Amino acid sequence: MWLVLWPSECDCRGVPVSSEAPVILEQQKTPSTIGGRLGSIFSRPAARVALLIMLTVMGMRLRLSAADTWWDLKTGEIIWNTHSVPTVDLFSFTTNRHFCVPHEWLAQWTIYAAYHFGGYTGMMLWLFVFASLLSIAGYALCWLWSGSSRFAFLGALGIWFFATIGFSIRAQLIGYLFLVCELLILCLGRARNRKWFLLLPPLFVTWVNCHGSFLLGLTVVGAVLACSFLEFHAGLLVSHRWPTWQRNMLATAFVLSIGALFVNPVGLRQITYPIDVMFSLPLNTHMISEWPPASFDDPRAWGLLAVTGSILFVPLLRRVELTLEELVLVGLGFEVAVQHARMLIVFGILAVPVLCRLVTTSWIRYKPSRDRVLLNAVVITLALWGMVQQFPSSRALTEQVNKANPVKALNFIRHAGISGRMLNDYNYGGYLIWAAPERKVFVDGRGDVYEWTGVLGDYFRWSQLQEDPKALLNKYRIDYCLLSREMPISRVMQLLPGWREVYSDRSSVVFVRSNGSRP
Repeated sequence: MWLVLWPSECDCRGVPVSSEAPVILEQQKTPSTIGGRLGSIFSRPAARVALLIMLTVMGMRLRLSAADTWWDLKTGEIIWNTHSVPTVDLFSFTTNRHFCVPHEWLAQWTIYAAYHFGGYTGMMLWLFVFASLLSIAGYALCWLWSGSSRFAFLGALGIWFFATIGFSIRAQLIGYLFLVCELLILCLGRARNRKWFLLLPPLFVTWVNCHGSFLLGLTVVGAVLACSFLEFHAGLLVSHRWPTWQRNMLATAFVLSIGALFVNPVGLRQITYPIDVMFSLPLNTHMISEWPPASFDDPRAWGLLAVTGSILFVPLLRRVELTLEELVLVGLGFEVAVQHARMLIVFGILAVPVLCRLVTTSWIRYKPSRDRVLLNAVVITLALWGMVQQFPSSRALTEQVNKANPVKALNFIRHAGISGRMLNDYNYGGYLIWAAPERKVFVDGRGDVYEWTGVLGDYFRWSQLQEDPKALLNKYRIDYCLLSREMPISRVMQLLPGWREVYSDRSSVVFVRSNGSRP
């Protein structure tokens, strides 16, 4: 039996297509023979999926130790062991147990579950599984949107290209996977059966507890619903009004999805959290490395311009209609990606399927009878072999952790018996939360809670030498500092009276306050 993603009577825009096209997700019967069964296993789509998974493994093998992975892991451990979701800061001494929104608690629980059963290897499997699912779902979305399995594979590679900016062991990966799933549901509900829309509320119940990108997903549904009321034809830009029964079902699912957002540990504050981050936390969005606008040092920024330009000019060159819904989605993706580099992955998910449809010459029907079973089998075998060869060993994963984090410096602090209040590098905070939970951190990647309490502003002014360094050290009564050697303040600390360097290596340096110099 074959599970295929072909267009039905209508494509994802609701435009009628040839009656020769089979129904989406149709169960096509194949001969009950050994050859037929082999064809089902070693099909061309299966070979392409295997290549996508291999590409994901090869590209992600060095991404175990992201700075925010570790406090996600520690939070997941607390949830796993206590069966409760923490809503106050448990890890720092600077915020006085300030309230924090547990907007990623469910994803954090899954990260710790992977570690609990498999250690670092389990965490890498978590990354490979979710990254591969995103690539495969992107392939299905491009196929469903364009009707061409060939262009869909190229589209999946395009989504993968933009998604590499966000592939890490972090909750956001699940959020972006849900965005692809949402678009698939909208396509299936439009082109096959309106009951597919009823999957949106349970999707949002899970999404709101995994990552704040649920707000983007809700915006996408709202935009599609708004376009469903419009009927016009302005040159090559068109909009097709949906049938009333179909539009009503989507509206019902939209309302239920809004209600589903309240199924979370803290209620309304969890829902408004993404809005607070965007509009009331300027330090987070302007000074933290993943939030600035896309830089043209990054090839993905050039890809952003290339894809956007193609979507605007291909309809003119090929006389292909562009729908208002597609234009709105591409515009939304472009807007967020231009403002924040981390959102390039969102642009890829929203824009690449549209480009696939525009460049597809016709609804190209996939025919299993034309598959080259032997060639596909060879491709799948080589892809599986490549996955096994490229999967990092436990030793390699430990080396990654040791290289990216202040492991040696932390060992020195412990052996030297250094204690008291610690001022740590921002990027070290997450690892210290995980590896040394007995030592409360000064700051870490949870920029929201530190900006709400004023700590983040103090830290950035201090680290960028915008004020007297002794002011912050005395204000928070710091006893020792664990800093990156690359920080300018590290060179200044060597000159401060009352402070001395006691340890340094290639990446880290430790300073302690001299006896009698504490205020």
